[in-house]
Amino acid sequence: MREFAYQRARDVAGAVALLGADPHAAFLGGGTNLVDLMKTGVERPARLVDIRELPLDTVESTPEGGLRIGATVTNGDLAAHPEVRRRYPALAQAVLAGASGQLRNMATVGGNLLQRTRCGYFTDVTQPCNKRLPGSGCPALTGEHRNHAVLGASEHCVAVHPSDMAVALTAFDAVVHYETADGRGELPLADLYLPVGDTPHRETALPAGALITGVTLPPAPVAAHSRYRKVRERASYAFALGSVAAALDVRDGVVHDVRLALGAVASRPWRARAAERRLAGAPAGADTFAAAADAELAAARPLPHNGYKVTLMRNLLVAVLTELAEEAAR
Repeated sequence: MREFAYQRARDVAGAVALLGADPHAAFLGGGTNLVDLMKTGVERPARLVDIRELPLDTVESTPEGGLRIGATVTNGDLAAHPEVRRRYPALAQAVLAGASGQLRNMATVGGNLLQRTRCGYFTDVTQPCNKRLPGSGCPALTGEHRNHAVLGASEHCVAVHPSDMAVALTAFDAVVHYETADGRGELPLADLYLPVGDTPHRETALPAGALITGVTLPPAPVAAHSRYRKVRERASYAFALGSVAAALDVRDGVVHDVRLALGAVASRPWRARAAERRLAGAPAGADTFAAAADAELAAARPLPHNGYKVTLMRNLLVAVLTELAEEAAR
């Protein structure tokens, strides 16, 4: 690790100013992703601006009935918050499915959303990688890609977004708030992550120098009946092979409302809009759920060694929706 400067920000405006004064600076939250990448030489900021003491560490109800989550709330505190568990249980489950208890107690909401989309080739500086060095190629296409993307990828990058939290937030139409030297702004989380296209090194639509200050969850009664299911190769501390955040409202045997997002299938959390459209107003049953899964996965373009993900995600979607429908019928 090379030498770097360190400064602690005292307020949001000061943090934004510090980053704006140094084009090679980076914000430091929990550091659970950034510091690892610094150790391997992938990230090389000349200055770290520590934002952990900014007053952004609360979870509060909004006047409309949603939740506002500060950017420096730790993952552990978010998962344990009673209103998150009551109103958006899939979000609490998603956070608990990520990393380890120690990392959750350090990692922040803002940092989790901005962790790098990555694979083993990205973190190995001896290998080419279009995310690290645009134009150098994507060796995963013909190399190790068992856990790579089957939706929305390109020949320039097939890595998958690693966040569990972001999958649940995407399902619930979360909005990201940020601040720059020019003022405040916001982005729907669904628009935060850019399509991979031919510029995989550009991951988000945030303006340069932006500091995420919080995330708002709009009111969504259906979210109280939600679940996050993650499939992985071991019981803990592992990235997903595939995951689903689902919320389902069934009335008189018919789907009244549904929210679906998929994880570990694309370079960003994947909102399953095609499946949602197929389910709306349809009978809540296994055949309908399977048809919805097939509609969503029709666009999948697996690589030679990750085709299993299409079957995995189909089965996972059907299983989670079936469980939620059965609970609604009790």
